[in-house]
Amino acid sequence: MLSDYRAGTTLRHAEDIIDFDRRLRMLVMDGVERIEVAVRMRIGYVLGRRSPFSYEDPNCFTEAFTAESTGARDPASSRHVQWLQRVNDRKASSDEQFVEHFREKYDDRMPVWALTEILELGHLSVLYRGMHQQDAEEIALAFKVPTKKIMTSWLASLNYVRNVAAHHSRLFNRKLQHAPARPKAGQIPVLDHLRDEKTAKGVFGTYNALAVIAYILPSIDADSDWAKQLAALLREFPDSHALTIASMGTPQGWESLDLWRG
Repeated sequence: MLSDYRAGTTLRHAEDIIDFDRRLRMLVMDGVERIEVAVRMRIGYVLGRRSPFSYEDPNCFTEAFTAESTGARDPASSRHVQWLQRVNDRKASSDEQFVEHFREKYDDRMPVWALTEILELGHLSVLYRGMHQQDAEEIALAFKVPTKKIMTSWLASLNYVRNVAAHHSRLFNRKLQHAPARPKAGQIPVLDHLRDEKTAKGVFGTYNALAVIAYILPSIDADSDWAKQLAALLREFPDSHALTIASMGTPQGWESLDLWRG
């Protein structure tokens, strides 16, 4: 009903918001794709040092990842077994030439550094969570992330925003199902400002995931200008009487923060 619309709402503003969100999704897909590829490489390298088929070996992962659920009401396979089933389904449906090569020549067994090439961020996120602390922290430190716990949280959060963007869903004022963990004060100084936000929008707003992407990318490509592109887009947010950039969880004075100033 027309009575449900706020006074002053215009079709032009709705169009501007839709266009802004489309451009935001494209930037997010670009940034997360670069992170996904880099995480694939790191996981393949670290696990590959243990053995070509380390991803099948329970000894290469934590007990929490490899233990079966023994609940009388709900017994279940381990997270590791469930992950392997998902990955086998992905291999079976892949039409990549190199996958076909391993299927025909090597009984469908692929070394981890080849397998990671067909894994999406969701698969990588689950596998990373199950890795031993030493291996996981080596990977985290390569991205200048101080702990496995933080990296695990960030991968889950980035996988969520990637899926939202990939399915063309509204992203700009989305409440994140997986809010990225906030480092302790001083662990990552350029992200200290995240700890100042206490409201639900400040904690679960899309801005938090954007800040994480902006922080990680320079560890992959020192010349990355993704943060500058994102900052330029945020400056074009179509403010109105009913909607402002704060709807993204963006803090006041964000433009002056080192994260966005390059």
